[in-house]
Amino acid sequence: MLLKVSCTVLVSACLAASSQLPPNVVKITTEGNYRRIQANGIPDHTPGQFPNRHNPNVIAPQSYDYKVPLHPKLAEKPVPFHMQPFGIAVNGVLFDPFAAEWWQGNPSSGWQYEPHGGAIDLGLDASNAHVQPNGAYHYHGIPNGMIEKISGDKPQMVLVGWAADGFPIYGPWGYSEANNAGSSLKKLSTSYAIKQGARPAGSPGGKYDGAFVQDYEYVEGSGDLDASNGRLGVTPEFPQGTYHYVLTNEYPYVPRQFAGAPDASFARRGPPGGGMGPPGRGRRGGPGGPGGPPGGPGRRPPPGFGPPPF
Repeated sequence: MLLKVSCTVLVSACLAASSQLPPNVVKITTEGNYRRIQANGIPDHTPGQFPNRHNPNVIAPQSYDYKVPLHPKLAEKPVPFHMQPFGIAVNGVLFDPFAAEWWQGNPSSGWQYEPHGGAIDLGLDASNAHVQPNGAYHYHGIPNGMIEKISGDKPQMVLVGWAADGFPIYGPWGYSEANNAGSSLKKLSTSYAIKQGARPAGSPGGKYDGAFVQDYEYVEGSGDLDASNGRLGVTPEFPQGTYHYVLTNEYPYVPRQFAGAPDASFARRGPPGGGMGPPGRGRRGGPGGPGGPPGGPGRRPPPGFGPPPF
């Protein structure tokens, strides 16, 4: 009887500990020509339950120290990802859109599973986040919990973070007229679509259906945003206008390429990791991966670009 009680107490204590997280810590400062973001990676909103059926990892504090340019410049052509985060949220959680999951478990296959494509389940929570094996909680899409906390769940243009190249990242809402802050708000649309027809020989086969990153293509002018899922326009923090990225409810969710040059502090050091792979493949997964589709021409920022007044 004593053994049974002791075991029950031990299990209860473990469950209680797993549901409690350290407080969110984030510090954003300016140093010379850079914005410095230091954080422990703990979300400032309630995350989902981790571990869960498709993600066996426990959220743990990190030691993030990133910097981004205060005065970013658009590159002549988009810069693809190279196994690194896209940016960091204002609450100190990383945006890391790719999954380290490939067809037949082979990164050289050229076919990378899309986390939101339905073929794999990475155990994402309601904020489109899950956890790496090292305990790093990170976003694969719109951070709903954080946006709701900032906006009170009301439609508004919300600054959610900074990309590695220094440009701001906003939630899904934007002005219907990019350069008119008095225009109505709407959820901005991407310019990506699933390709038509069947995948080529030597591929997973079947019709393009969104299961893989390579199932998508950029269709210029089909949406509000360019190939980097961004646009030039005014924002509450940049009333004179700036290039900015937008998180969307459709692919690419979080941008898959940079419009500018990412700072070296975002280069991944060590292997990525995360959720659960497709059935029968065991544990793999998580963020990091080769670049997304190529796309649109580079553009120049409008006059008056500068850091926000805080």
